[in-house]
Amino acid sequence: MNQLLTFDKYFFKVINNYWSNTFFDWLMPWLRNSEMWYPLYLFLILFIVINYKKTGWIWLLFALGTVILCDFVSSKIIKENIIRLRPCNEPDIASWVHVLVGYSPQSSSFTSSHATNHFGMAMFFYLTLKQRFDKWTILFFFWAFSISFAQVYVGVHYPIDIICGGLIGILIGYLSGKSFYKNYGLV
Repeated sequence: MNQLLTFDKYFFKVINNYWSNTFFDWLMPWLRNSEMWYPLYLFLILFIVINYKKTGWIWLLFALGTVILCDFVSSKIIKENIIRLRPCNEPDIASWVHVLVGYSPQSSSFTSSHATNHFGMAMFFYLTLKQRFDKWTILFFFWAFSISFAQVYVGVHYPIDIICGGLIGILIGYLSGKSFYKNYGLV
């Protein structure tokens, strides 16, 4: 376990420190900001509800349920029971951590709720929209990865927090997406 945590801190340093550059310093805080993604959420909601009427509203309830469940599992179950200091609050490495957010979150670092929520939504979107949009739905995973990578880059999460959060989100999104598709589907 110690070797895994050592590797995690090393990989964090590579992303947060060695890969630091002015373009990423501008881009990454912007990517992780939830308000930046409001137009995407609004577009998806309107597109689904307008095109699929009643089933679209059910899809929306499943999508909301997915993100609520992801956030609950990550923030309330895991974070409150597995306490890990965030890199920006870790005394041993604080001197070199490149923090790009205007605050240091005080909640546990493990797991990343951003990663859990966004990978959960990505999997749900992928499963429920792939028949309509074919290969383009894979872009939802790129979207989730970008937001999650930004969490490490700005100094608020370790890579393992992201990986575990992403895996949990994928599992929840898979179960939710399969349940929706089996019982309703967008046709």
